[in-house]
Amino acid sequence: MHRIIIPLLLLTLSTFQGIAQQNQKNITITGKVIDSDSGQPLEYATFVLQNAEKPDQVTGGITDTSGNFEIEASPGTYNISVEYISYKTYSLKGQTYDSSVNLGSITLSPDVAQLAEVEVVGEKTTVEVRLDKKVYNIGKDITTSGGNVSDALGNIPSVAVDVEGGISLRGNDNVRILINGKPSALAGFGSTDVLQQLPADAIEKVEVITSPSARYDAEGTAGILNIVLKKEKTLGINGSVNLTGGIPFNARATTNFNIRTEKFNIFNTLGYFHRESPGGGRNDNTYQSAQSEFDRIIEDRDVSRNDDGFNINIGMEYFLTEKSSVTGSFFYRWSDENDLTENDNQRFADGNLNSRTFRTEDQNENDNSRQFSFNYTNNIDDDGQKLTADFQYSYDNEDVLTGIREDRTIPSDSLIALENIYEKQKQDDILAQIDYVLPMGDAQFEAGYRGTFEKEVNDYQLDTLDQGTGNFITNQDLTNIFTYHENVNALYTQYGNKYGKFSVLLGLRLENTELRGEVDANIDSQALEELVGEDVDLNFDKNYLGLFPTINLVYEISKTQNISLGYNRRINRPRGWFINPFPSRSSRTNVFQGNPDLDPAFANAFDLGYMKRWQKLTFTSSVYYQRETRSFEFITEETGQFTSDGIQIIRSVPINLSTNERIGAEAGVIYSPAKWWRMNGSFNFFTFSTDGSFNGVDYGTTNSSYFARFSSKFTLPSKIELQANSFYMGPRQNAQTDTKGMFSLNLALSKDLFKDKATLSLNVSDLFNSRKRQSFTQTPTFTTDSEFQWRRRQVNLSFIYRFNQPKEQRQRGRQQPGGNDDDEGQYQG
Repeated sequence: MHRIIIPLLLLTLSTFQGIAQQNQKNITITGKVIDSDSGQPLEYATFVLQNAEKPDQVTGGITDTSGNFEIEASPGTYNISVEYISYKTYSLKGQTYDSSVNLGSITLSPDVAQLAEVEVVGEKTTVEVRLDKKVYNIGKDITTSGGNVSDALGNIPSVAVDVEGGISLRGNDNVRILINGKPSALAGFGSTDVLQQLPADAIEKVEVITSPSARYDAEGTAGILNIVLKKEKTLGINGSVNLTGGIPFNARATTNFNIRTEKFNIFNTLGYFHRESPGGGRNDNTYQSAQSEFDRIIEDRDVSRNDDGFNINIGMEYFLTEKSSVTGSFFYRWSDENDLTENDNQRFADGNLNSRTFRTEDQNENDNSRQFSFNYTNNIDDDGQKLTADFQYSYDNEDVLTGIREDRTIPSDSLIALENIYEKQKQDDILAQIDYVLPMGDAQFEAGYRGTFEKEVNDYQLDTLDQGTGNFITNQDLTNIFTYHENVNALYTQYGNKYGKFSVLLGLRLENTELRGEVDANIDSQALEELVGEDVDLNFDKNYLGLFPTINLVYEISKTQNISLGYNRRINRPRGWFINPFPSRSSRTNVFQGNPDLDPAFANAFDLGYMKRWQKLTFTSSVYYQRETRSFEFITEETGQFTSDGIQIIRSVPINLSTNERIGAEAGVIYSPAKWWRMNGSFNFFTFSTDGSFNGVDYGTTNSSYFARFSSKFTLPSKIELQANSFYMGPRQNAQTDTKGMFSLNLALSKDLFKDKATLSLNVSDLFNSRKRQSFTQTPTFTTDSEFQWRRRQVNLSFIYRFNQPKEQRQRGRQQPGGNDDDEGQYQG
């Protein structure tokens, strides 16, 4: 209670003191309060000045959003104390000040003994606005209990997750996914599939970085999502066990275990899952081309997924000195995935059913990933000077065997095709990074280097049954080994300072990108030209050197509201599967094909934001604009080829269009009308236009869309919590395709047990089974009406048990690799 009434006492006492001292010349005492572990500023920390000779005379104030304080007082001798909820109080007695002074940085350490008493910390830190990002603490979202990281990201404002797990930021799917600030095997090397294998309760917070500073990789025109994982920092042995079961059948077991002493911290996460995810879709293709034997083909697909996976992450942080530490960790993931797709095809000629086929695709994928990470951190001095170095090596190996069989069932039973596809995909990633931070009073200078070196090898072989001989024959026109290299070397520097109410962060990043592709295939020149077109080199080596400036400004209107302005330049590099020219075989008639002639896209983005806090309500908003040149666009066209039974083959291929302009606005509200009721909602509206043509077809278009989410959470008697999350994606379109709107609703109920050591949760994902993508594509020669559902409604029951780890404590894990844990707040002058 004393932490709540202190600001009121300070205001009252300082008023009387001001009257008594109005004839004296005051001095100014300034400084900054920061977290001892993360180095982040602590907003609303209380700074108290007590007159040492007259203890009843007290003055002081609270810190602003940057952790800074500024107090006016008369010259004299004072006792100083700095307090912040759930942190140890910092105190210093008998300090004499005869003139204005800057106390520099004062660091506070979390008070572990108080953490169990604080029940609202996780709720109050739901959103934090920084110079270059918004930070969302999602630790108490019970609708994702027993779910995965993709489920958790779907509840973050500005973020949308589509029915296939694809992630977009403000409607733009070119978003960079980082784990603890780095590309990682935990994020699947940029693929979102792996995020569906990681448990949601591993997340401490998500940083939405729409105006990234120069310290971040320039990749991702939409911005960056940085997923910060929990890391325990309590002395002794502690951890948790999480068990989940659900319908459709899925089971997950995850354990977290820590041993921490004053000298080292050993951490371990172990997890296993089994998941069955039924899905399906429907395509209705209508053809206007006179060359096509059929005028309509209907495809009905049922998909059955049966996946098993195991992952382990183990590491140790060793404290070399009070200011330096080294951290080493090893991550391993294994998964065995079996997907069975059954496709019923009805083919019509002149409006009558001509033939019917049944196609099965049985895909077995075995995936092994390893990652070795090393970090060195040196907090060089008490002023905040810091040096960090990181090295990371990741290796991913996938073996995929796909058997495809297609039979004609009408007018007679016969085998059409039998194929076996063998794929081996290997990827090596190396990351080397060094960062240096130099505080200079209220200013801060940073500089660093990052190098990422990626090699991806895709070995593809297609064998087709020769029904005449009964033997499988390798298709030399499609069998190939495609090797893709992406090497990026970057130097950056940035400078931040505060001038009165203005905070400024300026940065410049220099990046050199090398994209190199090599194809090893026995394909004749005519077949090659039909595959990729004329003047396209499958063996390429491209270099791009670019400067990427960033500017972020914040103006503090008051302690509770500010305006921000950001500008940054970004790059969108094509991934390996965007480049690989050899088509997929998921369908004989609808294929995806990469484009080896694809170049990176570049974007300039502007963001104007406003934030206001009231006692029970927080409001955030922004208006943004982005112009991207040579942007990627997926177009659908005829290939001019037909299957053996006369069906026209259609392909989808990415191309560089000339420009893509996007303008939008978003707003979010967090409101607590009562202690037991909490609501938050967000709305994002955007309009975009593209301008460009390909193969003589104009693909220019203008479209507007929006998405909105709303969440309401109730704390009921007997420590029961109820939560509902709803999401709506508005209709949208591009030059060829119109996509309908989509609504989904998640519900959850949780109960704390065994003196808060355990929590039992029941949640339903997609209550109305409505997360389905419905779209209509129209071209001059054909139309496609489609519906697709990745996963049906899911019901999960989850039980988590914590030992030596209070419930609220896990919401507070601020520790980052290399941070120190001083027992008391330290004065840094």
